[in-house]
Amino acid sequence: MSDEYFYGVTLSSSHQSETWDPEAKADYPRSNKLLIRTALLGPDAKPDELNVVQVETMCLQDSIKIPVAILKVGETRQARLDIEFPDAPVTFTLTQGSGPVHLIGQHLLGALVEEFEDMEEMEEEMLDEEEGDDSQFKEDENKRKAAGKRKTNEDEDDEDGQEGPKSKKSKMANNAKGKAASPKKNAKK
Repeated sequence: MSDEYFYGVTLSSSHQSETWDPEAKADYPRSNKLLIRTALLGPDAKPDELNVVQVETMCLQDSIKIPVAILKVGETRQARLDIEFPDAPVTFTLTQGSGPVHLIGQHLLGALVEEFEDMEEMEEEMLDEEEGDDSQFKEDENKRKAAGKRKTNEDEDDEDGQEGPKSKKSKMANNAKGKAASPKKNAKK
């Protein structure tokens, strides 16, 4: 079960950088995820000034720094970002302009580590149960195959000219379906 909290930070000339790192705090013993939805240029922003917001975070093997929003009064006052950061730390920096730029999103707190361990145990139990179900399925499958072999043997007997009750029933069923009866081997001419 995860909890969702509002997240917001304002970057300006007096506060150019902010780092999100809940794992460094003992207050959050859970898994964390940050979603940044929007970047807004504040009403106090200077005209004709570009405001560039850069993010620094970890990628697969290394850290990466990349601009995520460029805002300007009269042109772009907001940008929809919808960026997800599953790993901390994440640093937001106003690399150009004096702002203020407001970053708005959500901080998601995942389940406690103990809950994850309980879930892993439950998954293992479910897998064990499924394996048991699979063995029952295999037994049923083997029974069907054995029944199919018996049927094949009966059909071969019918072709050899030995008519049994099964053969007559199948011929009658074929006639009912509009199929012609198979010609007999010793038909009179």
